[in-house]
Amino acid sequence: MMEEINLLDTHPKTVRDYDKRGAEKTPEIVRLAKQFGKDFFDGDRKCGYGGYRYDGRWKSVVGRMRERYKLADNAAILDIGCGKGFMLNDFKELLPGATVAGIDVSEYAIGNAMPSVKPFLKIASAEKLPYPDKSFDLVISINSIHNLPLERLKTALREINRVCRGNSYITIDAWRNETERENLFKWVLTAETMMHTDDWKKLFAETGYKGDYWWFIAD
Repeated sequence: MMEEINLLDTHPKTVRDYDKRGAEKTPEIVRLAKQFGKDFFDGDRKCGYGGYRYDGRWKSVVGRMRERYKLADNAAILDIGCGKGFMLNDFKELLPGATVAGIDVSEYAIGNAMPSVKPFLKIASAEKLPYPDKSFDLVISINSIHNLPLERLKTALREINRVCRGNSYITIDAWRNETERENLFKWVLTAETMMHTDDWKKLFAETGYKGDYWWFIAD
């Protein structure tokens, strides 16, 4: 199964002022954001999230994922770029018998993760997943692997295939036209790899990525 599908369409849509972000985006702001520390998660909005707090918005998303991938009650689920573990918390609430795991490069996010899932999270990067082959029924990465430079991102896609025994789902920064490309470059602080959707599809073919995918589009 490999499909371009939006499983995040129940997620609240953020209102974004692309011109304001572009005007505020200085080399120092980008530097702070790429540290993935307190400034990025819980600092000023111009540095990242502007306060990364649990609000239950992922519940409907994980419900859709359970249905699409027919996850059993004891499914094994990995979240790459898990942040503070919000999505994994909601998976555990929906599937109490599930085995959940998450990785993130951010010591701050893991250190401030939700207590319900903190024991299952590790500091690691997507191009070297610390798990055996075919460990997971579902591997997820939401707006994360595009933070890697291209060659490391290729490795990350192959790593997703390696640890997955079932399905995978990723979302990444992309554009379909010039306006979306301009907005994306104004907005994005941390991505190292951004491409036209057609070029992403070519990359999937090159790396053998076999899962579903969707885009972060600055429209």
